Amino acid sequence: MSQATSAELHTDPTQFPGLDVYAVAGNPISHSKSPAIHKRFAEQSNQKMHYGRLQPALDQFKTAAQAFFAAGGKGMNVTVPFKLDAQALADVLTPRAQLAGAVNTLCIQDGKIFGDNTDGAGLVRDLLAQGIQIKGSRILLLGAGGASRGVLGPLLEHSPKELMIANRSNVKADELIHLFGSLASSVGVALQAVSLSDLEDAVKTTSPFDLIINATAAGLSDASPISDAAASNIFTPRSFAYDMVYGKATAFMQQALHRGARVSDGLGMLVEQAADAFLIWRGPELADAIDPRAVLAELRTS
Repeated sequence: MSQATSAELHTDPTQFPGLDVYAVAGNPISHSKSPAIHKRFAEQSNQKMHYGRLQPALDQFKTAAQAFFAAGGKGMNVTVPFKLDAQALADVLTPRAQLAGAVNTLCIQDGKIFGDNTDGAGLVRDLLAQGIQIKGSRILLLGAGGASRGVLGPLLEHSPKELMIANRSNVKADELIHLFGSLASSVGVALQAVSLSDLEDAVKTTSPFDLIINATAAGLSDASPISDAAASNIFTPRSFAYDMVYGKATAFMQQALHRGARVSDGLGMLVEQAADAFLIWRGPELADAIDPRAVLAELRTS
């Protein structure tokens, strides 16, 4: 690794006098589009700030984050594999971070580190921006890991008619039903868990879904979490298939396209969750000054 590259992966706030310094922490992190996104938000809203990268060793997130904030860092985005470490580091968790069980946004207020989770809000805003109606819809969420837990709360708060969680392991899906059951009941949503194999059974899965969200990492390895038999049960031309993986047409998206459904990758979610973090750091009054959809369009064509 060259010295320049090494410096790019270890942002030091003391090297940017006169600027508020932020960073995204992950391992690996060199591929992250977050610096480009926040640079554009800063330009749109005339903010004097620098946004860089941090790549702590896998067991060194706490040390690296504390050093970053001690050196004057103002805020941090956190991605794989450090979202649970960020939750443990935070002195105060927002209600949505508590529900999500993970933190992707840290900021300093009055000497305390606040942890938040903007993933679910980012997903919901991207869906709404694409004209997808959540209220009253039938939603299938594939996967029961951290990505699913991070978006369940905001999805439920938009009052779908039904939300079904499908996972290879019934145990993990049932855990999410237990965690989010009270919220689902309070907003009148039928929340249930099934196994991925149940989706292949036309007796158990009797009708297709309006919105199918892939929150598994299968797309990273060019696989799909569902079989073709399941795809034939859950997709129709009226369905919308959303894969949180971004940057390519995944196998899951191809299955949906072959059955006439509309599809989207997760790049819009990335941009929208970044916008939420930016407003947490710089102030909600800048909401009209930034244009996430314009930034998304730029990323699509770059």
